[in-house]
Parts: sequence; structure tokens; C-alpha cells
Amino acid sequence: MGARTHAPVLTLSAPGKINLCLHVVGRRHDGYHLLESLAGFTALGDTLAFAPAEALTLERSGPEVGGLPAPDDDLILRAARALAEAAGIEALARIKHIKRLPIGGGLGGGSSDAATTLIGLARLWRVDLMRVDLAKLAERLGADVPMCLMRRAAVMRGVGEALSPVALPSAPLLLVNPRRPAPTAEVFRRYAAGARLGEARHLPALTPPPRDARALAAQLAGSGNDLTLAAVEIVPAIGAILAALERLPGCLLARMSGSGATCFGIFADAVGLRQAARALGANHPEWWQAPTELVSDARV
Repeated sequence: MGARTHAPVLTLSAPGKINLCLHVVGRRHDGYHLLESLAGFTALGDTLAFAPAEALTLERSGPEVGGLPAPDDDLILRAARALAEAAGIEALARIKHIKRLPIGGGLGGGSSDAATTLIGLARLWRVDLMRVDLAKLAERLGADVPMCLMRRAAVMRGVGEALSPVALPSAPLLLVNPRRPAPTAEVFRRYAAGARLGEARHLPALTPPPRDARALAAQLAGSGNDLTLAAVEIVPAIGAILAALERLPGCLLARMSGSGATCFGIFADAVGLRQAARALGANHPEWWQAPTELVSDARV
């Protein structure tokens, strides 16, 4: 192991990815849908800690740990093994994962965990990044992993691999999830069956660049999430959440993220966010919710 033996424990946040809008613009010959999406990150995320070890191990804890796949199927371990293979070294590390984002919630939690694993282990193992292309490894691991590796707000195109960084303002966000996943494949199947492809909506121009939450919400008003109706058909509570968010005083915009089931409301200020969170929690204690913030740049 050499120098890796004495490397300190490295702890990194794996921020949630939030799709501020998402449009389906076509379909590839292999059946995958082509997307356009404006996405950023949330201040809320999972936590990953990496330390030297004599084997590759994964310890999992946290409020949302229930329902995670079997350890051998975990994307964190897949990312670790892929990096070790590409670097030509043994995959030796102790990884601790604190799970805070809801599973299957449309916040890219698994993808962010995988991307953060690539970043963390590349540092722990002192991988030569002139020889090992983390971006290519990210593409192999999943459609959202390249965005989560870049850790900057971006316009995503294709199946998520074409990224154009953008600057977004910080904005108070209220995340709400019905505690029922909306399976991505099923949402896309339901969307395709409804023949909704080709709705005439466009990504916000972001010109001039929005300076605050109000400006961002105004520019997002002409866009949307094309998968919402399909997701609501599978998980009707998504529709109830969106309606509840829209009724909250101070909510500037309510949307679903990704293929669901997590929705979000944008608020003008932190005071209004806290008041809205208390009101929503009192009326709907069965829903998972988290007051947080939109982050444009989550690089570490």
C-alpha cells in the first residue's frame, strides 16, 4: 500500500442533485429518452468517509439507510472497484456511508454517492488523474454520475452525459417526498405510453443570469418537468405534495425533481422557508421533508 497506509480519513459530502426543470426532447434508437434539464445541487446530502484498510469494506448508517440494495450491489462499491481496476491497484479502503437522501427520490443520491467515491478514493489512493479519466468511469456508472462528478450546476443534454456549466443563485428550497419511490424505468414507460413526447417547452435562457430566488423562479416559469404526470399516475401523493407546496405562503415555484418522487418548493428567503416547513410538517407528518438550499457549485 505504501503511502496509502498512513493517509488520513477523508470525509466528503455527496450533495443531492435537483432538476429545476426537465424536458424529454427525443428518443435514441436503443430506446433511451433524450433529455434537456437544468440542474443544480442541494446543501443536503449523504456523507462518505474514506480510510486506508486491508480490504474493501462498506459501513452504512443514517436516517434513510433502510431499503438500500445489498452491499455487493451498492453503486459505491462498484465505483471503488472500477477506479481501482482503471488505476491498476488493489481496492483497499474502509468506506463509511451516512444516508440522508431518500432512496429512489429523484435527487440522484446513488449517483452522487458514486461520484463522491471516485473523488474521495482518487485522493486517498493518490491516483494519477493524467492516466485515469474519472469522467469516463462516471459515464459507465450511470447517467447522472458525470453531473455529480462535476458538482456544478449545468444544463444536461442527451441522456445526461452532455454538460454545460451555468451559474445559479443560492435559493432556499423545501424538499418533500411521499416516502414512496417512483421507479425511474416505470415512469419513463408510463410517459412513453401517454405519447407526451415533444411538448413545446424550452429551458430557461438564464439571460440575464438570475440574481436571486425570485429571478430564478420567474425564469423557470416557462419550463417544467415532462415526467410529472406519469409519476403522479404511479405515485398519486406526488400531486398532493405539489398542490400543498403551491399553497404555502412564500412558495415561488413548486416542481418535481427528476423522475420523482421528491418535489421541491423555491422560497424567497430562509424565514419564509422555515415557516413553510413548520406548517407543512404539522399538516402532513407522514411526508419526508427537508429545508435546505440550492447550491450552484458543490466542488470539493
